[in-house]
Amino acid sequence: MPSQQGITPCIPPRRCRKKPVHYSKRFYRRRHKVENLFSRLKDWRRIATRYGGCAHVFRSAIFLTAIVLFC
Repeated sequence: MPSQQGITPCIPPRRCRKKPVHYSKRFYRRRHKVENLFSRLKDWRRIATRYGGCAHVFRSAIFLTAIVLFC
């Protein structure tokens, strides 16, 4: 059920809900993977506290951390 902003929910409803809400399992799996990525990135202190003052330094640190984590 899209909202006024055109956003569709991708979180499954609780089982006890009287009126079930439709959600996409495919989108939920993708969302879960992205959340896990951010969780793993924030384990690195430099990323979690954003040490680099400039945006390009922070972006580079994210790229390097992702390379280390997933290669």
